Amino acid sequence: MTAFTLASWNINSVRLRAPLVADWVSQADPDVLCLQEIKCQNEQFPEEAFREMGFRHFHVRGQKGMHGVAIASKFPLEDLGDEDLCPRAEARHQRVMVEGIELHNFYIPAGGDEPDPAINPRFAHKLGFLDRIEAYFKARAAENPPLVLVGDFNIAPYEHDVWSHKQLLKVVSHTPVETEALERIRQAGDFADVARELIPMDEKVYSWWSYRARDWKKANRGRRLDHIWAAPAVRERALAGGRDAFRIWEDVRGWEKPSDHAPVVLRIGG
Repeated sequence: MTAFTLASWNINSVRLRAPLVADWVSQADPDVLCLQEIKCQNEQFPEEAFREMGFRHFHVRGQKGMHGVAIASKFPLEDLGDEDLCPRAEARHQRVMVEGIELHNFYIPAGGDEPDPAINPRFAHKLGFLDRIEAYFKARAAENPPLVLVGDFNIAPYEHDVWSHKQLLKVVSHTPVETEALERIRQAGDFADVARELIPMDEKVYSWWSYRARDWKKANRGRRLDHIWAAPAVRERALAGGRDAFRIWEDVRGWEKPSDHAPVVLRIGG
């Protein structure tokens, strides 16, 4: 198995931001790039632009006008088929085999503004999706499969994954019902949360900053919504490079016409 660089990025429209991706790829040189919120159908994915970036293999699960996930890779991808994880059957999940790893790319729903499933169908959908993910990985745990999960989970689980733990406890993405559901998923597969395995829990880590801030960098009211997790079978490979092998490219958030998410990158050992 070859060492490779894995990246995850909620791009918030891949057609609009393909030039931004190209600029970033020229610096970061990822081997496997997992994208979320591509906002296009399969046939609309700008494959030629990604071929010019050096990618040769693609797996796209698009949807008209919204959602959508895609993987662009320099290594061959084996399509492992879809799983029935999203209650609304939206294009929010895909899985492939690449370099001995079963890679899952997730775009978990944001959940709207009101953290009450009784009055907010979008939040109920999010919780239902999380329940299905937990059941799926719990059922597969005995296989000890070589799983890596990446994507925009739309949940910042820990105190220092948000700019203010106290002020965001009732804000969707950091409510206890969400963070506890995400922790159940992590425990179901005994996953290592790579960022928090490599970065101390008391250190602030963000991957998302709202468009609403006049000066996102000065305000720095971020959240860590984007994740890379590794199952026990690949934990050693995933953590082999130490902290230097993991990076959130925060400066990309300040580029022209950016996504509100920054790319998250991990060098996985051979």
